[in-house]
Amino acid sequence: MGFGGWGGGPMFGGGGRPGAPAAPGLPFGGIPSELQDGVDALLAEEPDHGEPDLDFSQHQSAKERRRLSLRGLLLEYPRMLVISTILVIVTSVALQAGPKLTQLAVDKGMTTGHRHLSVVLVIAAIYLAFVGFTSITQRALVKVTGRLAAGVMNDLRVKVFSHLQRLSLDFFTAEKAGVVMTRMTSDIENLQQLLQDGLAQFAIQGLTMIVITVILFTTNVSLALITVLLVVPALVVMSLWFRVASERGYDRVRDGIANVMADLSESLHGVRVVTAHNRQRFNIFHHRNVVGEYRDANIYTAQINAVYGPGTQLVGWLGQAALLGIGGEMVVHHSLSPGALIAFFLYLNRFFAPIQLLVQQYNGFQQGQASVLKLRTLLSSEPTVTQAPDAVELPLIEGEIVFDNVTFGYDPDVPVLRDVNLRIAPGETVAFVGPTGAGKSTLAKLITRFYDPTVGHVRIDGHDIEGVTLDSLRRQLGVVPQEPFLFAGTIRDNLAFARPSASDAEVAEAVRAVGLTELVERMPEGVDTVVHERGQSLSSGERQLIALGRAFLAHPRVLVLDEATSNLDLQSETRIEAALDVLLEARTAVLIAHRLSTAMKADRIVVVDNGRIVEAGPHAELVARQGRYAEMYAAWVNHSEHSAEPAAS
Repeated sequence: MGFGGWGGGPMFGGGGRPGAPAAPGLPFGGIPSELQDGVDALLAEEPDHGEPDLDFSQHQSAKERRRLSLRGLLLEYPRMLVISTILVIVTSVALQAGPKLTQLAVDKGMTTGHRHLSVVLVIAAIYLAFVGFTSITQRALVKVTGRLAAGVMNDLRVKVFSHLQRLSLDFFTAEKAGVVMTRMTSDIENLQQLLQDGLAQFAIQGLTMIVITVILFTTNVSLALITVLLVVPALVVMSLWFRVASERGYDRVRDGIANVMADLSESLHGVRVVTAHNRQRFNIFHHRNVVGEYRDANIYTAQINAVYGPGTQLVGWLGQAALLGIGGEMVVHHSLSPGALIAFFLYLNRFFAPIQLLVQQYNGFQQGQASVLKLRTLLSSEPTVTQAPDAVELPLIEGEIVFDNVTFGYDPDVPVLRDVNLRIAPGETVAFVGPTGAGKSTLAKLITRFYDPTVGHVRIDGHDIEGVTLDSLRRQLGVVPQEPFLFAGTIRDNLAFARPSASDAEVAEAVRAVGLTELVERMPEGVDTVVHERGQSLSSGERQLIALGRAFLAHPRVLVLDEATSNLDLQSETRIEAALDVLLEARTAVLIAHRLSTAMKADRIVVVDNGRIVEAGPHAELVARQGRYAEMYAAWVNHSEHSAEPAAS
């Protein structure tokens, strides 16, 4: 492989001057001149958010462990909460001035003996003033609640994302990715809608009912008592039924959309497999069933609303009809003035109107509460791999790894590993071989502390890894998985993923070491070439080379390679094995070997079968023993010879 042309800029040549190293990140295309002034203005107003002070390896603080609730979210912004509460009260009271002013205009300016146009005009002017005042308070309320909702949602998104970073791998293997995405998207969006619009309106309408009830009693006690004793109980009973039924319905809706998102995510990520196996028709049928369950949940909530909404309207109309007859008789007998009756009915309409609005707002409130419940369940999930409160920093290690009587099972009742005892010396390269499902990869996951043993201990340089901080442990470990994962960004971003501050020279060294020179030099922007999400624009071998470069650049003391060469062609494998000689130098290495050609180059081979170590030793020694490894080697040699015969002929 040639390294010519590396010194100038083909690898780091971005959009700048020749030979100039490009800044890390996506290639920068420049800001159009006509947009520059606007960009400068935005930057001038952008507040300094400071550096984030977050430690994902530590236990959650007492504040973070609090039970998620709407009340707790709102109390994080006491100033805006107080302002919005005051605005709600002022708006609710000011909105009710209209009917009272109408009563005064009728009784003082329009009835017999009180015909005064000037009184009507003055009251009309006061009415307009109240309209203008309430418009101002409502505008201020929308502005404050919008800022309050934005702040709460920002905190909640960070809180949920931070919690996901803390959770152990078993959570993500048990939970569907689409369900987790639903928690971060539609559930939080429901809450945003509730906080920005629904909650304030819910408070206004509720307070409006209280204010109107007081005004009704001050207007006429008899009519108010009839309203409270006959109409309100029926509305309360219907509302209690609606509350229970809608809670059940909206919980089904949240589960339904989560299942839709999960099925969609799975189909999109596996689109190549779907196409290859001609599963499109079956997938459509399955997705139709999933969407149908979501549709049924929405139909159920619609039916509940169809009963509750018209039902409350019917109760209101019947109540108004009865009160109109009673109130009209009182006017005829001069026990109630015409203006008072008009005002009473205006208030009565306003009394029933909030009930209808509360139905709509309550729908949003119930959706928000259902989202809170789902998010609360997510945030209550505890990581199974935790850092001890008295955990200490792991000092710079030599690389000795000891499995001390280790037993482990993903399900504690079904052990995957049984009574494993093994010592790996500092700087030794050990290959784990064995049949699929024997427990090879599980041993690697215990070293990196992705899981903790059910019984026994894993020690590095004599330190029980359960007693050291996760950050100090994983900072000295390098992992190359069987299926390399690349993030959307540049090749450089992916190489420097574990060390974002790596210099161009260090990145160049990693590229040379793992044999990426040829790949990078043919890229249009060198290492600043953007790769698609998951690296789909690269071959599997190229993705694996970048994953190896990522591990090299992290400078780990212990390197774990989980069948890292199994997806490479022979040419790439030869290049990788040459790079591994450099990569593994002076490091402890654990190789999960799929190909015996890789295992044969290790200092020692450990044969794992049915969760136990059945043999261990150098290749030649194990072949001479005529044991389990010798059988595997003989089968591999026989397969290799038969594979080579057609090519030779």
